[in-house]
Amino acid sequence: MIVVHHLENSRSQRILWMLEELGLPYEVKRYERDPKTMLAPRELRAVHPLGKSPVIEDDGAVVAETGAIVEYLVEKADGRLGAPSHREAALRYRFWLHYAEGSLMPPLLLLLVLGRIPLMGKAAIKRVQPMLDRHLDYVEAELARRPWFAGDQMTAADIMMSFPLEAARQRGGLNESRLATMAWLGKIHARPAYQAALAKGGPYAFA
Repeated sequence: MIVVHHLENSRSQRILWMLEELGLPYEVKRYERDPKTMLAPRELRAVHPLGKSPVIEDDGAVVAETGAIVEYLVEKADGRLGAPSHREAALRYRFWLHYAEGSLMPPLLLLLVLGRIPLMGKAAIKRVQPMLDRHLDYVEAELARRPWFAGDQMTAADIMMSFPLEAARQRGGLNESRLATMAWLGKIHARPAYQAALAKGGPYAFA
């Protein structure tokens, strides 16, 4: 049985969704953020030294980092939701799998931090928002060409991209002006596995 150490309103919601899509048995150990700092509780440090979520435990292994967990689960599920067989689609799969955290999340995190800094933060946001807009325009153009990030079928790359795009919709300016991206969000939110993951994970502000 896979144990998911799940922090509310965090990247770990993606892991619950992926497990539901794969039909792998799991249990959730849920943690709440500190209401003042919004940081993860200290109890997570007993699971992994970084004290962050997601972390999974499976058959004696402790795996941290969303991307690493996603790859672990693809392997465990004999390649399901993994890279397509077509080389071009496989390259897209790997790109989006890493782009989600490597390129799209940094400007979103900057906006979050700067939004909490009075005066100077507002001025800095004006410089960060165009950077994020460039990313959102790029994502929109790609989703206008194909139904899923890698190609014709949903893959783990779509699961990885869900959190940054949900965050962008909440605080990064993503709206109906980018029709393909919003349609993609609506499509993933309607999936039974996504809804089942919400039911198991508890309140999630980004859905």
